[in-house]
Parts: sequence; structure tokens; C-alpha cells
Amino acid sequence: MDNSSGIQASLAGRYALALFELARDEKKIEAVGTSLAGLKQALAESSELAELTTSPLIGRDEKARAIGAVAEQMKLDPLTRNFLGVLAQNGRLSQLGQVIRAFNLLAASHRGEITAEVTSARPLDDDQVAQIKQHLRTRMGRDINVDLNVDPALLGGLVVKIGSQMIDSSIRTKLNTLAHAMKG
Repeated sequence: MDNSSGIQASLAGRYALALFELARDEKKIEAVGTSLAGLKQALAESSELAELTTSPLIGRDEKARAIGAVAEQMKLDPLTRNFLGVLAQNGRLSQLGQVIRAFNLLAASHRGEITAEVTSARPLDDDQVAQIKQHLRTRMGRDINVDLNVDPALLGGLVVKIGSQMIDSSIRTKLNTLAHAMKG
């Protein structure tokens, strides 16, 4: 797996790799991926869940019980539930978003896919996402999965990351470049 050595460099990457290897060995990559996708969406939509995972004021045991209840309520697969318990007990729930991202990269690589991380100033509609996928497919010569993120600080445009390549067409970057050029 070509991504694994780079992913292992981070703490979240090591957790993601461990989860991926367990899921692969148990033939549950898709089930875990589906659970993590639901969890990622829940983290984005629920400020309470996001606070649970990041707050240093909540103890490990409390976090473990709470995240266990959330996992049960969301009907996450058993492997993901157990993994969340391990993260909570080790005080690593704050790394959950990065673990999900790294797991998705590993799973895509396992399937022979490329994943592009696309960040926009506002949410993209389905047509825009389809156009981006088509453009990237033409450029890369392979099918590409798109991991969408929103960052209002970009002001407009896109930032696309594929592996170590980055295409930054954001208005923020263009304004910064213009300001730097004007300083002379």
C-alpha cells in the first residue's frame, strides 16, 4: 500500500492504519467506511458531538460511555464501536476527524482509487461535484473520489489536494499573492 508509510507518520494515521488492517482482515472495510461516513456527517452537524470529542473537560470514562451511546444510537458496526471506545480510553477522540480522513485514503488506495480533497468556500451542488470529478478524471486518467470540505475563509474558488499535489485557485490565495506583489 503506497500511502501507508506517509499515513503512519501521524498519530491519527497510525490509528487509521490499525483500524483499516482490522477491517481488511475481517473483510469489513465497506461496513467500517459506511459507519465512519455517518460519524463524519454527525460530527459536522452536531456541535455537541464535536465538543464531546474535543473537550478536555470531559474525562476519558465519560467520553467512552457517551461515544458508546452515540455509536449504539447511530447503529455503527461493532468494529467501529470498539474502535471509538479505544480512542476514548486512550484520550484520542480529538483525532477522530483525521482518523476518518486517513482511513478513507487507505480504503480508496486498497480499491485502486485516488481521492481528491476538495475545499470550497461554500457547499458544492451535485452538478459542480460531477464537473470537478470529470475534470480530475481527465487530468489524472483514473476515477477519483472526492472528499468535500467547506472553508468560508477561502472567500471563493477551490483548493484541490491529490496526494502531494495541490491546486489552489482560491480567491484568498489570489488576493494574498496580489498584495505581496504590490508590496514589491
